[in-house]
Amino acid sequence: MIKNENIKWIEGKLATRNLVKGQSVYGEKLVKIGDEEYRIWNPYRSKLAGAIYKGLKTFPIKIDSKILYLGAASGTTASHLSDIVRKGIIYCVEFSPRVFRDLLQLCQTRKNMIPLLRDATKPETYANIVEICDVIYEDVAQPNQIEILIANAEHFLKKNGYVMIAIKARSIDVTKKPEEIFKEELRKMSEYFEILEKIYLEPYDKDHLFVVARYK
Repeated sequence: MIKNENIKWIEGKLATRNLVKGQSVYGEKLVKIGDEEYRIWNPYRSKLAGAIYKGLKTFPIKIDSKILYLGAASGTTASHLSDIVRKGIIYCVEFSPRVFRDLLQLCQTRKNMIPLLRDATKPETYANIVEICDVIYEDVAQPNQIEILIANAEHFLKKNGYVMIAIKARSIDVTKKPEEIFKEELRKMSEYFEILEKIYLEPYDKDHLFVVARYK
């Protein structure tokens, strides 16, 4: 079980200590314990939460971590990371203008989240904004998921930094078995990263493999 001062299990449910008290981001339940407030972290809405429920042990995210989040969408998982990295920063890259509007609104109250309407396949377009990071978190639905991760790591990830990625088999090739796809994607990853942990995300997400690795 991972240990982090801003993550807590409450009656068998995962939760993070709310950075913005009174704010529910996606309809999640708020729970008060003493002077603190916690947000229940739904594993069906967040792949990172799903990985934690499935026994994730490698959790490189600290209170002062700098994170580059690729595919932040409307900010569900990013908001929980915001609770955790209270003294750090999260650069939230999202390509869709529609969901970016929700992300932008969320970032107005969470000052450690920086919204970037950018294409994650073109890291050079935000190279003047994003600093060197401790962790890259990727959750994109594109066939070149690993290539995107490598390109961003080369631009922004510190030496021996970490990556966390949810590999989506059906976004890569619907004609192949997920196991074959995962094997090939891990092979590509291993050229640049040391694979530390792999977790299948069923029942929370079908045909997804969550991977934590260290940059060589």
